[in-house]
Amino acid sequence: MEITEELRKKIDLEIELMNFSGRQPVELYEPIHYIMSNGGKRIRPVISLMAGRMFGKDISPCVGPAIALELFHNFTLMHDDIMDRADTRRGRPTVHKKWNTNTAILSGDALVVLSFELISATGGDKLPKLLRIFNKTALEVCEGQQMDINFEKLKDVSEAEYMEMIKLKTSVLIAAAMEIGAVAAGASENQGALMYEAGLNLGLAFQLQDDLLDLYGNFEEFGKKPGGDIIMNKKTILLIRALERAGKSTKDQIINLMENESDPNKKVQSARELFDNQGVEENVRETVAEHFNNAIEMLYKAGGDKKRTEEFIGLMNKMADRKS
Repeated sequence: MEITEELRKKIDLEIELMNFSGRQPVELYEPIHYIMSNGGKRIRPVISLMAGRMFGKDISPCVGPAIALELFHNFTLMHDDIMDRADTRRGRPTVHKKWNTNTAILSGDALVVLSFELISATGGDKLPKLLRIFNKTALEVCEGQQMDINFEKLKDVSEAEYMEMIKLKTSVLIAAAMEIGAVAAGASENQGALMYEAGLNLGLAFQLQDDLLDLYGNFEEFGKKPGGDIIMNKKTILLIRALERAGKSTKDQIINLMENESDPNKKVQSARELFDNQGVEENVRETVAEHFNNAIEMLYKAGGDKKRTEEFIGLMNKMADRKS
């Protein structure tokens, strides 16, 4: 069994042992059980444990914080789906659709408390450092989400503003996962900082990939209807670069489409055609590859165990080729 699958199974077992389906009140914990067993890839806890393996033979101190990161991530998904009015997540109804909005909010809040509980249970002199990383990251994720909401009301969003938003909303949690795993396993402060930088680049690549998959992926593999970002008028890297590369006439077409087209299917199809004419897909794919390469460079610089580093890079290469 490959190491990533082994770690994923370990994480799934630890989450199962938390016994959300057996807790009371059922109305609070059943939605948590539902989202936590909803077929996620466990990317954040897996990379946290893989980071730990680079710097220590015993990764048991890394397990609790890794699970905490996964709980917190699923809290963000639960609340994001409410704000995005999303009907499906990983091919199944979102929590607020299956139950209701109030339930999704409260169960999400409980996930936050449970994540901090797991981090706080980490003993030893590493706890203050781990808490500082986790607290900083949790606040930054909220800042990124607010920026994303703000962008919906703005006519113009620069690429620099967009990259800052996705760094906060997505990348910092992946970066924190890598630094927390490394620190919990005994990495030096400099090594932890390099792992964090690797994670930032990996997270940026991951989110830009999501932007591509949202428009160019398919429902069976991605688990969402294509074009959700277009329908919601989200300023993704695809839209921003299409507007930057377009001449005045095409730019006016794109703006008119985003602001006035009421038919979702027509809007998505037309946007895709306009973006294709600007060569946006290939352009963004090049940026994704650049960030993956930066992440790999930082991983080597961190100076962990060579074999474990190569295994981590193998995972990154798989992430670079993902379809969902």
